[in-house]
Amino acid sequence: MKKDLIKKNYQEKIKQFNHYNKKYYDENISEILDSDFDNLKQEIIELEKKHVFLKSKKSPQLNVGFTPSKNFKKVSHRVPMLSLSNAFTEEDLLNFEKKILNFLDKKSDDFQIEYSAEPKIDGISASITYKNGKFKTGLSRGDGKEGEDITSNLKTIEDIPKEISAKDFPNEIEIRGEVFIKNSDFKKFNTKFANPRNAASGSLRQKNPEDTKKIPLKFIAYTFGFEKGMNILNQNEYLKKLSIWGFKTNPLNKLIKGTKNLMQNYIQIEKLRSNIDFDIDGIVYKINSFELQKRLGYVANAPRWAIAHKFSANSGISKILDIDIQVGRTGALTPVAKIDPINIGGVLVSNATLHNEDEIIRKDIRIGDTVVIERAGDVIPHIISVDFKKRDISSKKFIFPIKCPSCGSNTIKEENLITKKKDAIRRCSSEGFECEKVAVEKIKHFVSKEALNIEGFGKKIVE
Repeated sequence: MKKDLIKKNYQEKIKQFNHYNKKYYDENISEILDSDFDNLKQEIIELEKKHVFLKSKKSPQLNVGFTPSKNFKKVSHRVPMLSLSNAFTEEDLLNFEKKILNFLDKKSDDFQIEYSAEPKIDGISASITYKNGKFKTGLSRGDGKEGEDITSNLKTIEDIPKEISAKDFPNEIEIRGEVFIKNSDFKKFNTKFANPRNAASGSLRQKNPEDTKKIPLKFIAYTFGFEKGMNILNQNEYLKKLSIWGFKTNPLNKLIKGTKNLMQNYIQIEKLRSNIDFDIDGIVYKINSFELQKRLGYVANAPRWAIAHKFSANSGISKILDIDIQVGRTGALTPVAKIDPINIGGVLVSNATLHNEDEIIRKDIRIGDTVVIERAGDVIPHIISVDFKKRDISSKKFIFPIKCPSCGSNTIKEENLITKKKDAIRRCSSEGFECEKVAVEKIKHFVSKEALNIEGFGKKIVE
């Protein structure tokens, strides 16, 4: 009986995993947080390790990405485009290095591993094949074995060289990288996508290349697949060559030794996230030496010589651009921070609740502050803390309005009859429908699904 329950639980998780996978890769929709998706994947892998009788062709250990769309011609990758194992803690990194040293039969005392640490852009993987210096074909990752032929769409991206004349450029090579949209560009044109990653995916897989051409897609190169005639010994040298050949590479790439230094770099990059004009969701660590990479090889559908160190998916660092006071149907004044948009858990966040006046005073939140934003599940994003070290010396305390921003009536804090303490929430003192904002919010509630559910009478009509 217990075995049947374990199987049922496993199959349900596999079903969920593939549902979310299809939505993400095939329909450009993020139905759950990235962290929740990673957790679901890890739960499946742990179940498979613990119970040998659990097997599925749709297991995340056997699959990468999702089946290529029927809208494009399918083409096999000459070298599979595999996924990476994930690390979330310093302990995960130590275990990763320990496994490498054991495999190579080396000791950490006399052998130090050199890593190429490359911030992982949250975009769409693409593979571009060059023959005799000319761009021939471009593929999406697809399921890792087969990709979609999106050559025409990739050729519209200015960052991708169409012809390379350098003498040391290989006779034939498959350059791999990430297609993405800058956050600043996403703000200008976006109308239907939840975040820049989904927008890049949707734009890159349009049937008409002329439609793709209108979108400001970017490309950063970071690795290669099949190659013929390349004379390069390590990843760091390869990244330098990419720049010489005309490709853009990540300016935050670093060569690092030791897991402690990897952690220091990780913390520094995570703090910089809000200032970078493209979304990154972690750092990829690769063994720098190509010779060691070959010796280490692969396990399941991931290389032994690389790992992705993920950032916290439900929090991020941003800057408060303004504080807006919103008036609700009960007259409650709710402060909302307008922040520099940041991708948290796959969703672009531009607002964060400040709860009430007392919360602003307690945390000393001001316009212009650099803050930590948290978004857990479907809860509205809120501010955890302020980085006082980054505060401008000319910043001023935020003064909560004593007059309603809508009607100008006095704002009051009502007294709790039981505790005899004043309420934390400040409210507009007007009664009935005298305050326009209160009136609008009351009518919105009146016609909503939670009340009379009047079909066709929505928020815009009320306003």
